[in-house]
Amino acid sequence: MTFSVKPLTTVFIALLIIACNPTPKENSNTKLTSYVNTFMGTDGPGNTYPGASVPFGMVQLSPDHGIPGWDRISGYFYPDTIISGFSHMHLTGTGAGDLYDILISPINSKAIKTHPENGNRPYSSFSHDQESSEPGYYQVYLRDYEINAELTTTDRVGIHQYTFPKDENSGFIIDLGYALNWDSPTDTYLKIIDDHTIEGYRFSTGWAPDQRVFFTATFNKEIENFTLYEDDKIVEKNEVKSPNTKVKINFSTVKNEKILVKFGFSTASLNGSLKSIEKEASHADFEKYRSSALDKWEKELQKITIETDNLSDKKTFYTTLYQSMLAPTLLSDVDGHYKGADGEYHQAINYKKYDTFSLWDTFRAAHPLYTIMHPERVKDMVKSMMSHYDETGLTPVWSMQGNETNMMIGYHAIPVIVDAYFKGLLDDFNIERVFTACKSNAMSNEHGIDKYRELGYVPISFDHENWSVSKTLEYAYDDWCIAQLAKALDKTEDYAYFMERSNYWKNHYDTESSFLRPKYSSGEFIKDFIAKDYTDHFCESNAWHYFWFVPHNIQGLLDLTGGSKRFEEKLDSMFTYAPKKDDELPIFSTGMIGQYAHGNEPSHHVVYLYNYLGKSWKTQERVHEIMDTQYAPTPNGHCGNEDCGQMSSWYIFSSLGFYPVNPADGIYVIGSPKWKEASINLPGGKKFEISCMEYDSKNIYIQSVKLNGEPLNRSYISHKDIINGGKLEFTMGNEPNEKLWNGPESYPPSDNQ
Repeated sequence: MTFSVKPLTTVFIALLIIACNPTPKENSNTKLTSYVNTFMGTDGPGNTYPGASVPFGMVQLSPDHGIPGWDRISGYFYPDTIISGFSHMHLTGTGAGDLYDILISPINSKAIKTHPENGNRPYSSFSHDQESSEPGYYQVYLRDYEINAELTTTDRVGIHQYTFPKDENSGFIIDLGYALNWDSPTDTYLKIIDDHTIEGYRFSTGWAPDQRVFFTATFNKEIENFTLYEDDKIVEKNEVKSPNTKVKINFSTVKNEKILVKFGFSTASLNGSLKSIEKEASHADFEKYRSSALDKWEKELQKITIETDNLSDKKTFYTTLYQSMLAPTLLSDVDGHYKGADGEYHQAINYKKYDTFSLWDTFRAAHPLYTIMHPERVKDMVKSMMSHYDETGLTPVWSMQGNETNMMIGYHAIPVIVDAYFKGLLDDFNIERVFTACKSNAMSNEHGIDKYRELGYVPISFDHENWSVSKTLEYAYDDWCIAQLAKALDKTEDYAYFMERSNYWKNHYDTESSFLRPKYSSGEFIKDFIAKDYTDHFCESNAWHYFWFVPHNIQGLLDLTGGSKRFEEKLDSMFTYAPKKDDELPIFSTGMIGQYAHGNEPSHHVVYLYNYLGKSWKTQERVHEIMDTQYAPTPNGHCGNEDCGQMSSWYIFSSLGFYPVNPADGIYVIGSPKWKEASINLPGGKKFEISCMEYDSKNIYIQSVKLNGEPLNRSYISHKDIINGGKLEFTMGNEPNEKLWNGPESYPPSDNQ
């Protein structure tokens, strides 16, 4: 028995894609949500989920195949053909197999198929031509059961509507022992409150070592009978507590009977989960909930409008814009209570507590995008990071569900916080306390930071995930961010100290290889060094990828490399030195253009570095190549893990015509716009408008630019240029203008000060 379809013909694949996301007929009233394909990234390496959520919501209600494995990290893989149920929490686009909490499975007399690969749970087959979605809504017809499932959400409530056939033995299974991949339940609880209500909790460990989810479930259909299970054995009482529990409820249904189910959630208490339903889901009209979720998405998508003749590109843009808002996720309940990173329960007062901070990915472009689109949420996100500091003494590295996972490297809450400060979003914060928090990770002794301080670099060790060179570079960048905040606060000694540390990346430079090379604590470089090899010395990358990660001091990197000509040659080689057929590429090296790997984050800023050489036309070429070859509004439309909005945010910025090479300096380096017209619709009725004269898909080269009617004599704009409102006018052509911005006075600033 197999669970995957065989390769399909191109025509049939196209038909499936159209069925999942029909092409909207455009007119002035067409909603932007109609351009979103929630299936983008559910095939290939994208690892996204297609289910229902609202912007930055606590609930990600999505189908689960029930089968473990890398391809099913999100719980769903487009080529698969079965569904075991619907769980309420999922990660978007990561490589981490966790969550899948609180699985509910509709059943009836036809729910008889099971298989060891899904834990011997009942499952139904399904077909993509009987599956559909839109932002905030997912639908699938379970063919074996003849049950139609529809899902939508509020911030903290998952709402289900199931249309059953006539059957004397219809019902549901709520399975708290269900676990996939890294996840494992440690304690679960179920209690039948009355004939319409069930409550419980699921505590688990996995990537998040101490996850707690409390829920209250209500049914508009009376429960006629129920069976509680502990470790798959029937328990004759109305409550059960064990690492593996489930409940089976039954009732009879007539033909086409609709059953409404609501699951309210809290990470702090059963009372909080009940209040989620009372405050967010008090009525019984599924279509109103669906409409409300769609309206929330439409409001957010309207913050950026574009005009283009290319419908596929438009779908890609609005799908990536949608996916940029699936994380971070809400953690606090309606009263502000949440499970903290110290294992205690806390209350967020006057702010919403967020988590799922995939900071190694999202500090690069997603968080800068939020400062433009969601400034009020950014304040709450920074308050959430500060609460993490209060609870643990450190700012988050990669936090989720009230846990520090310590996944990946760096202390990248710092650029997020510093960027927000310089953009004027932290004016009501205690900045002295913020500065103390920013120093916390940098002065800790974990993850090689003690050796980094002592030696001026992270030395080679053969511990798991040593990643020595990558750590040095990312620590140095974060230290530069701390230095800039120290300078703004007139902390002279701190400024000098962290500026010195921001140059530690140079200690890895090797003149023999012209790369940043791993070295031992003795100061000796590693022997037998091959830059394109993937080793434990580089984090999910090789020496080619990480060579360029000095976003705070591109000029210093350029000088160390040997000047502009040598730097340009090396940059050209990055995009032309293709892997050989027998090179062993790891799973995360995807979206390859030469050694450039768009499917992984360390490469994301590299294409913009030609602007620091006066060769902006080369950036323009490569940006369009990446946009056109690495993204599509199809299931296989992401070239790598979407990573909680980062992959999408790169596309959003780049298609508008600029990108934050240094994510904390408020500067956006110009690339090449993709749209005839675009408008960033800002708070207070302001607009930042972008237009392209001589717009054509072949006219990718910028001939000239005006900002607010005046010639733009530099290859970048500032955050203030955008948020103050104004107009950026590009004149495009099909041949490079090699004289544009070719003098040092026009280069983006990067003098390490």
